[in-house]
Amino acid sequence: MGDMKALTWFLGLIVAGLVAIALFAYPAWLLVTPALDVPFHRVANRIGMLALLVGFVLVARRLALADRGSLGYALPRPAFLVEAGIGIVLGIATMLPVIALLFALDLRELKPLVPAASIPAMVFAGLGSGLVVALIEETFLRGAMYTGIARQSGTRTAILATALIYSATHFIGRYRIPAADVDAWSGLALLGGALRSFAQPLGIADAFLCLTGVGILLGMVRRYTGNIAACIGLHAGWVCVIAVVREVSMRRTGHPWDGLVSGYDGVIGWLVLAWIPVIGWALVRFYAKRESGRSIDAVATQRS
Repeated sequence: MGDMKALTWFLGLIVAGLVAIALFAYPAWLLVTPALDVPFHRVANRIGMLALLVGFVLVARRLALADRGSLGYALPRPAFLVEAGIGIVLGIATMLPVIALLFALDLRELKPLVPAASIPAMVFAGLGSGLVVALIEETFLRGAMYTGIARQSGTRTAILATALIYSATHFIGRYRIPAADVDAWSGLALLGGALRSFAQPLGIADAFLCLTGVGILLGMVRRYTGNIAACIGLHAGWVCVIAVVREVSMRRTGHPWDGLVSGYDGVIGWLVLAWIPVIGWALVRFYAKRESGRSIDAVATQRS
């Protein structure tokens, strides 16, 4: 496995973010509530994000991961934007067939009275949200963390470790505490509630494995491209489609095949998990050939 120092540092960083929520969420909430009516969980999430950001900068510098290449931004900006754009198109294109299957199997149904004129706005909002999420998560996971672990423990360990952490973080932070019940211990209560999903692993197995599969696929794309442009685009495209689908439709309960869809978001689950190897094979082959072609062109250019 090699030296696991980088993985240890990043796991410690995540733990530090959770500890920051437990310690500082309540004082921060007391500071902002006189002026703003902000839910406690939202203040806690911002505290965690701030702690992660500060810690990320410190860890990246300590592990020599603060340069553009280590963060996954080695491509020149025009090329990076092009690759991200291609990724968005591929992300949307690879997600739509399984979404169509969800509707064909009656696992989801359209909401009544959704105006068609509002769909473009939903798409732009979903894409904007997807880009923000992808930019943050891919820079942290497939950028610095992947590079640090790959240098010390190899590519396979980097792909698997970042995928597992990517999946696990999706189940943190869904707990809510009403304003009337907030007290000095609410930070700890929120942290305990946020982690409660892991106490019943079978209840989240479908969504957890599905998200792990997505993380492995993104890690493989990162391995073949050498940067995170495609990862950002694919990630954003998938998030965009899921966001729009959740806006215009709802999960159909009581269906005989209801177990194919997770209660996590009503979209991912066993069915999407089965779809991941299909699109994974196609995407990895596409990017492997694309990078191989670029290498040949680069050699030919140098010789000429």
